[in-house]
Amino acid sequence: MSVASRAARLVDEYLVGWVVLAVVVGFAVPELGAVTALSTPILAAMVGAVSLTLSVGAFRAVDRRALAVALVVQTGMVLAAFAVARLLGLGPALTVGFVVLGAVTPELVTPVMTELADGDTALASAVLVLVGLGSVALVPGAVTLLVGDAVAFDTLRIVRGLALAVVLPMLVAVGLRTRYPARVGRYDHLYPSVAAVLVVVIIGGVTAENADLLRAGGSRLALVAVGALALNPAGYGAGWLASSPFDRSARVATTLSVGMRDFAVAAALVVSAGFPPAAALPAVAFGVIELVTSAGLARWFRRGS
Repeated sequence: MSVASRAARLVDEYLVGWVVLAVVVGFAVPELGAVTALSTPILAAMVGAVSLTLSVGAFRAVDRRALAVALVVQTGMVLAAFAVARLLGLGPALTVGFVVLGAVTPELVTPVMTELADGDTALASAVLVLVGLGSVALVPGAVTLLVGDAVAFDTLRIVRGLALAVVLPMLVAVGLRTRYPARVGRYDHLYPSVAAVLVVVIIGGVTAENADLLRAGGSRLALVAVGALALNPAGYGAGWLASSPFDRSARVATTLSVGMRDFAVAAALVVSAGFPPAAALPAVAFGVIELVTSAGLARWFRRGS
């Protein structure tokens, strides 16, 4: 096994630990918040790395009915996230954080987790790409509709950030994979690990940027954690129930695609879009919870199959 492969395995197997360590280090060293100034290029590299595992050809056999159901339920997570924030009585900044978390793409490594869970990887990949493209309209639209003037924001800035950090790298990467499948596919085992490293970097930076808020968090921080704990299993449950007409592999893909929100994309986006720093807290809390639950759920699905 090469050095790169060993390093990738170390990152993948202990990702939860690396994310927790990043949160701890960011909390202890607020100066690391300077990393957030590079949130857009970091996010673009992260999206591009994972998207290199996807190709147009992989989507052709996807059950369109299952895909439609997954997309509808996935979009409904915006309303679920908003409802959680309202039920907990959170302020505008934290509500924005939850709305953005509900509106962004599924976790970028959802296709990988779906593969590990013996699910329909092509379906998970199709959902990821289509939601990524649609996020340019969904994220600013959801914030405008659900939060309105309660938090000042620039719609054009959100659209530009999503276009540069999500849509463009995704299109370029999928195009490269489709044009040069053998050459690009040679490093499939490394792309998710590269993305995972960048997740750790951006979460550490966002935590450092919010270190003072975390220290003074108190009951507000506890409510954010409760909200994240509610939203994550709610997504899994909605995905599993909505996909009941389809086979097990499609249900696994839908469950993971809906329940796993890309917390790193959400955290980077609220920073690059100029939202209040507190808006990143839901993404940080959700990230730690999601990594633990998704790993356990994937193992459970695999044993069941």
